[in-house]
Amino acid sequence: MTQDISLMDQAIREINTKIGKYLTFSLEKEEYGIGILKVKEIIGMMPITSVPRTPQFVKGVINLRGKVIPIVDLRAKFGMADIPYTERTCIIVVEIDSSDATILIGIVVDAVSEVLNIHGDEIEDTPAFGTHLDTEYIMGMAKIDGGVKILLNIDRVLSSAEIQDFQSIA
Repeated sequence: MTQDISLMDQAIREINTKIGKYLTFSLEKEEYGIGILKVKEIIGMMPITSVPRTPQFVKGVINLRGKVIPIVDLRAKFGMADIPYTERTCIIVVEIDSSDATILIGIVVDAVSEVLNIHGDEIEDTPAFGTHLDTEYIMGMAKIDGGVKILLNIDRVLSSAEIQDFQSIA
């Protein structure tokens, strides 16, 4: 009985952590969302200084008001085809919590859409795609206006080893 109550409490806490405001953006024809509290700012594309011997999805670094910020292209990280940047392409500066530090990383997206307030009844768990696919970085699926927005856990999009590599860059 107490185990059932504990499991229900855990499920309620999990749902409550997903409810809230999300910055939505597009990659290819898909819509994604990041918890607004993780977003520090949105900036237009600017010159990116490449860093040798980094993974393909790491575009390099920028100097943002005296701070060196690593830049990740989410299209490349998610295995999507490269496209030229447009006037709508932008960088979302997010705060990533790792086991030993909090760092700022810029993520390149095709376009920022809007900020949405997503309620618990609009969020479903991530579907099971089998044991071979890692979907730990997906918090859930938001059903809004007949479509689906993929809610990202930005702290888990990058592996802990990749985050440690960024700490040495920044």
